[in-house]
Amino acid sequence: MSLEKIKEKIEKLKEIINYHNHRYYILNNPEISDKKYDQLFQELLKLEEKYPRFKTSDSPSFKIGAKPLESFGIVEHSVPMLSLSNAFKNEDLLNFDQRIKKRLSIEEIEYVCELKIDGLAVSLIYEKGIFIKGATRGDGFRGEDVTFNLKTIKKIPLKLFIPSKIFIPEKLEVRGEVYLSWENFKKLNQERAGNNEPLFANPRNSAAGSIRQLDSRITASRNLEIFIYGCDTEIPNIKTHFQNLKLLKEAGFAVNEHIKLVKNIKEVLNYCRLWQERRNELNYEIDGIVIKVNSIEYQKRLGAVSRSPRFAIAYKLPSAQDTTKILDIIIQVGRTGVLTPVAVLEAVKIEGSLIKRATLHNEEEIKKKNIKIGDIVVLHKAGGVIPEILSVVFTKRRGDEKEFQMPKNCPSCGSLIYKEEGEAFSRCPGITCPAQFKEHLKHFSSRRAMNIEGLGDKIINQIVEKKLIADIADLYLLDLNKLLTLDRMGEKSGLKILKQIEESKTPSLERFIFALGIRHIGEHAAYILTEKFKTLKNLIAASMEDLIAIKEIGPKSAQSLKVYFQNPKNLKLIQKFLDLGLKFEAKISASLPLSGKQFVFSGTLSIPRNEAFGLVKNLGGNINNSISLKTNYLVAGKEPGSKYEKAKKLSLFILNEKEFFNLIENAGK
Repeated sequence: MSLEKIKEKIEKLKEIINYHNHRYYILNNPEISDKKYDQLFQELLKLEEKYPRFKTSDSPSFKIGAKPLESFGIVEHSVPMLSLSNAFKNEDLLNFDQRIKKRLSIEEIEYVCELKIDGLAVSLIYEKGIFIKGATRGDGFRGEDVTFNLKTIKKIPLKLFIPSKIFIPEKLEVRGEVYLSWENFKKLNQERAGNNEPLFANPRNSAAGSIRQLDSRITASRNLEIFIYGCDTEIPNIKTHFQNLKLLKEAGFAVNEHIKLVKNIKEVLNYCRLWQERRNELNYEIDGIVIKVNSIEYQKRLGAVSRSPRFAIAYKLPSAQDTTKILDIIIQVGRTGVLTPVAVLEAVKIEGSLIKRATLHNEEEIKKKNIKIGDIVVLHKAGGVIPEILSVVFTKRRGDEKEFQMPKNCPSCGSLIYKEEGEAFSRCPGITCPAQFKEHLKHFSSRRAMNIEGLGDKIINQIVEKKLIADIADLYLLDLNKLLTLDRMGEKSGLKILKQIEESKTPSLERFIFALGIRHIGEHAAYILTEKFKTLKNLIAASMEDLIAIKEIGPKSAQSLKVYFQNPKNLKLIQKFLDLGLKFEAKISASLPLSGKQFVFSGTLSIPRNEAFGLVKNLGGNINNSISLKTNYLVAGKEPGSKYEKAKKLSLFILNEKEFFNLIENAGK
């Protein structure tokens, strides 16, 4: 064939394949068999490989991914990707409706109700019907250029399927949510388990991590999906949001089938109630309902406040809970010797996570809730994250339940346990306790400490049990021969771990201080100490008076530091780190993802407040005690007080605990 004929053949194949992609992925109504489709696809791949000059950006072949990129570029959003304000109860929705009516001076208003998919928000830009650029939400104004990864998602059309009756502007920008179905999430974790890789915690995290892969072939293998929820381009003759969604669906985009146009706020409440009951029927995770004013003219008149549009709100579904049975209560020994009772449960699925265990905190907590082995209990996820037993279902007690007794000896090393006066926790004093050493090593290598990713729990357990190291500094003396003695450890995996250990030799000083696991010294305290003393030498030499003089370092923390640095064994360990080549780099806070962001906390969190402060500080953010117009985020825990009310009045950005953890996790990637 001539080159012209070959080009025509490629264009025709692309047109046919795009048509069948649309029939299969968008309309769920295929016209040809998988075998026939594969034949067409392979024919296109062979021609493009032989004649690369004819491979264009809208080719379906991009769905299989491409070689790794150097890094992601930055995309400035032409229209900011604003966050939504939240509603937690019906009253909040009624108040939202009243505000809308008052501003518009009308008595009834149409809304569009949409399922709030728990995934990663992205922006897609098309020129002349061809997908040219895609970006993550980022900070709302600037996001990461993930075009090549988005091209691998089968439900994103690379060339719009536009019937002649539809008018699409030359440049079109749409917004959507990338997600991973429960089915594909399970398959992905099964594969990772088989490869001895750490499992993803939930579909949202796996979707976010998949989009940020430098190698788009990895993204392609994850089978991500997308729902388009909006258009930021003004389209002639389109007067409502619902019309916009209908047009986008006709143009080839995947629009959620459960979106509904409703006449008033009463129908909004009915929709929210319906999906609160039916959320488990879906093959993807939702965490709420998005309610938008339907009229585009009304949306323009309402405008936005701070970082949220006035015309939309997100109704957060309450944290799901279920009942299950306590099969046993076991003891976990922490890195500081604390003995924590843990309930072993009959497996139950809550908000997509299969839960088999829940911490019971301490002996007093068990007595307070009157928990026994064999009880039927109410379980939920605190902050949407941490499994927690709320209460016992006493009406289901049969009489054969067993009282829990805290052991007198450590289950790991046999040492006699003790409890300090005024403390709720029992402790193991054993300085050679294997369980403590394992937990200490896990803490030291964790992502927010030395960030040695390859050292998972199973590997650390073996390293300690086989006595490959005597202290945490010995990690840097491990070699390939030692690692190859571990079960299911191959040369490739061993070399990868050694590389990660070597790369961890230049942590920031605050990371290293936190990694040492000094009692009462969390991430926030480590950050404060680094800001004050600058060097490890200065910190070691600091007097008790110097430490207590620091506003955010209390007497217990100061005493703990002095005890730690006065112990010759600990000083010898630190010198050993230095001799092994560790260097502590100063952080440049301006380059951190939360640099300049102001955080205020209100209410009770599921983690200690200082720990939450540390998460923010480690990413460059600042903590304030009072609300002002300069506040970027109010983090609202349980029973938030006057700060929460003031933040609402000022229309500031409010995060619940789950949203806070998501922000920290994504900012740290």
